[in-house]
Amino acid sequence: MFKSLSLKVIIFGFIFTFFSSFGQSFFLGLFNSSIRETLSITHGQFGSIYASATLLSSFLLIWVGKKIDDINIFRFALYVNLLLAFSCFFFSKISSIVFLFIAVFLMRFSGQGLMSHTATTTISRFFTKSRGKALSIGWFGLSTAEFILPVLIVYLLTLTAWQNIWLSISVFIIFFLPFISFALIKNLNFDSREDVNDQNFVEKEIKNWTRDEVLKDYRFYIVCLNMLAMPWIATGVFVYQSYITESKEWGEFVIAQSFMAYSVLSVITLLGSGFLIDKFTSRKLLIFMNIPLLISMLVLFYLDISISAFIFLGLIGISNGLANVLGSSTWAEIYGVKYIGSIKALTTALMVFSTAFGTALFGLLIDKGFTIEQIAVISFVYIFSSLIALFVVRNRLNPQYV
Repeated sequence: MFKSLSLKVIIFGFIFTFFSSFGQSFFLGLFNSSIRETLSITHGQFGSIYASATLLSSFLLIWVGKKIDDINIFRFALYVNLLLAFSCFFFSKISSIVFLFIAVFLMRFSGQGLMSHTATTTISRFFTKSRGKALSIGWFGLSTAEFILPVLIVYLLTLTAWQNIWLSISVFIIFFLPFISFALIKNLNFDSREDVNDQNFVEKEIKNWTRDEVLKDYRFYIVCLNMLAMPWIATGVFVYQSYITESKEWGEFVIAQSFMAYSVLSVITLLGSGFLIDKFTSRKLLIFMNIPLLISMLVLFYLDISISAFIFLGLIGISNGLANVLGSSTWAEIYGVKYIGSIKALTTALMVFSTAFGTALFGLLIDKGFTIEQIAVISFVYIFSSLIALFVVRNRLNPQYV
């Protein structure tokens, strides 16, 4: 299916999305209770610190992320590797609220932000005909992490201090990622493209939009409203998974076990959506992305039994699988790939910003006495409203051809 260089780019994307998990909310949320106990802080205080640090990382990402359009891809990846290793080391040294803020900022910026940005931008730029399948396999790295890490970390926390876990992660990164990056993408440049031998495939030349032009396009904002639903709602769920578990009386390990359903369905959706995107385009599939997420809010509102945790996270996993691929391929389809690094830096920053919003909102609502069912209703209203707006403009998302 893929030739040697294409396969290397996909493996690179897989590894980088896997390692982006250390800055993702589902992973950091596993240490929520341990950190709050260490620092003696409340859910709301943790959420405010997490949100403000995430917000700062999103602003910085807009500027740093666009540099991938100007710097050799291997060099950019190497800088990101080193920053991630340092960030994990710093996270192991949290001893105060100030250190917590800096540590969360570094992890969100290097992990969730730059690692995923580097992977998806590289794949989106390199592939043309097989972009959907390549992105779906690349994002499989994060799904693999979401399947393995929650249960592994919960187990490791019973054996050792959480600080030791982060120190071990830092050492592993510094000895693994730089070398694997060199082996996979040392020969990759800005003009590297997928080798397409299919004579029936004719890629139409579309207009390459600059970031300033994109910001003046009303379609961008409507698509963003839908793209950002998954990050802020899922982040709230992941960061406050302990609160949801207590509220629903699901038992200590139910959420961690439910992540397996989330991961399995994410993977299935990822692999399926890649083929569907290459066949039907991202623009036509976008309207279906948040429907499972919408239904998951109904499950959270109505059901309390333990099995509902698997249904709840499974539905989120389906939307996550679609969102991961569509969140990268849609922009390339509509706005071209010449400035995709700059555009993706903006959209990734908005995604990171939305996770800050979700963390802050969930934390504030919890501290104000809102039940998880009431929070589910608020989330449902947002998803439904953004879907209506997208439905209205769904036929106007075609690119401008040159």
